[in-house]
Amino acid sequence: MGSNDFITLFFLVAAVLIFLQLRSVLGRRTGNEKPPRDLYTPRDAVGPETPDAGKVVTLPRRDATSDDDDRFAAIDAFAPAGTPLNDSLREMNKADASFNPKEFLNGARMAYEMVVTAFADGDRKTLKTLLSREVYDGFDAAIGEREAKGEKVKSTFVGVEKAEITNVELKASEAQITVRMVSQLISATYDKDDKLLDGDAENVAEVNDLWTFARDTRSRDPNWKLVATESEHE
Repeated sequence: MGSNDFITLFFLVAAVLIFLQLRSVLGRRTGNEKPPRDLYTPRDAVGPETPDAGKVVTLPRRDATSDDDDRFAAIDAFAPAGTPLNDSLREMNKADASFNPKEFLNGARMAYEMVVTAFADGDRKTLKTLLSREVYDGFDAAIGEREAKGEKVKSTFVGVEKAEITNVELKASEAQITVRMVSQLISATYDKDDKLLDGDAENVAEVNDLWTFARDTRSRDPNWKLVATESEHE
């Protein structure tokens, strides 16, 4: 598949919900903490799907002229035929022939890591490439507040342990896909005197979230927007 067959997927985040969620995610523990592991290799290159230092998530476009067997092969491999999830994914593919559930999840995982990590690090440059202006302004204000208080966040994103599509809906031309994310973080917030305020600098915290992405399937714009987030309590 040539480079001209790729489309760019930017995950733009809904302001209020994601702002509150990320503030609660960083340093929050679920009681499933694990000892630190040697999984902290810097992600300087995350593969050919992210050519600009991991700041752009790209998904391959499928050939819209494929017959039904080829068209649904990726979906049947992802979810057993005849199940409600398979049926809804097939409907999604009928609305957007470029949709591939496995590649969508790959993009969602990368977007999740990039947004959470950039917010924790106060990396405004990266956030600006991933967020809409309104959402970026909210993140910028939160980071500025943290800086004004002299607070520091020391955080390591260990990884996304699990990402699974839990729901797919088509409302007229709008597609909504909810993804359950189980991630692992080491995160601690310190005040200006290096006193621990929140989190744990030694143990890995497990975080469970539900992120819902939406896209108008009639639009030529391939971008998916994150329209809702919530914590999942086991």
